[in-house]
Amino acid sequence: MSTEAVPLPPVAATPGLDQPAARVLMWRHHLRWWEALPWLAAVAFYFIFPDYLGFATALLVTILFALSLDLALGYAGIITLGHAAFFGAGAYTVGLLAFHGIWTEPITSLALAALAAAVIGFASGVVLLRTQGLTLLMLTLCTMALLQEAANMAHDYTGGFDGLPSLDIAPLFGFFEFNPLYADTQYLYTLAILLVCFIFIRTLVYSPFGQSLTGIRENPLRMHAVGAPVRRRLIICYTISGAIAGVAGGLWAQTNAYVNLSALDLDRAATVLIILILGGYGRLYGAFVGAAAYLALEHFLARIYPTAWQLGLGLLLVIVALYARNGLLGLGEVLWQRYFVRRAAT
Repeated sequence: MSTEAVPLPPVAATPGLDQPAARVLMWRHHLRWWEALPWLAAVAFYFIFPDYLGFATALLVTILFALSLDLALGYAGIITLGHAAFFGAGAYTVGLLAFHGIWTEPITSLALAALAAAVIGFASGVVLLRTQGLTLLMLTLCTMALLQEAANMAHDYTGGFDGLPSLDIAPLFGFFEFNPLYADTQYLYTLAILLVCFIFIRTLVYSPFGQSLTGIRENPLRMHAVGAPVRRRLIICYTISGAIAGVAGGLWAQTNAYVNLSALDLDRAATVLIILILGGYGRLYGAFVGAAAYLALEHFLARIYPTAWQLGLGLLLVIVALYARNGLLGLGEVLWQRYFVRRAAT
């Protein structure tokens, strides 16, 4: 019997790796040059528009909140209208710690906000994710309403309807103060937190776990059939999504130095859902496009017509719903593909 080693086949000869779909899966997580554009624009905004850093900070917080919802809704298919429950949990965690002088250091209090929101996400997810469809939608809404009423009833600690004003947030790293008039520290701090969370979310959605979430969204019965622990993965995704929303809520409390019941309001939950529909859900940068478009339109339409600015925004949403089924980002991709098809035809 010969002991001569048998040569292994080359990698290119492995079945399936030479297929276009396999190559897409292998390279899907690699960074593309255009992904740096939003971050370069954010840095440029800091130097070009220093008088609008307060507005830009609110935009960054909204983007992070929309990203957290996109993880649950866009990638895992968890239908929710109560995502503001986690946002409010994070905001009130930071607010209570700062207002009562328990803990004012911004980074660790932000971590505690994420932890509080994650606990609520896990506890509610274990119960709510047994349901689906309209039942799940209503139960998530009820969860948010219960938390809002609890915050209102505990007015001795939360301030009730008036909230917790004038929060004392300690300087970042002991040097950079949160100035209410000049939001440069708030802006750079929020941008850094958004970048860290985005890298985490991007890594997660392109991981095998993230791809399994997409499979669950498309066909949960088939994922059950192949042996995937569907409910457990949905609970994990819901918990992570809640934690990131808690970070967004904590940032909102820190950068504005106050917390009130609007953090747990239906209007906030509906707004972030509209932002995802406008930008395109199930796409990482849909949150960026949707949040920028929504807040910019809200800002400029309110200046032009303060009493009926929602009319222009509503008309835009109708157009997007009819002609851009995957939001502005999806519409841009369709137009880009048509351009290349016409260019190839000529």
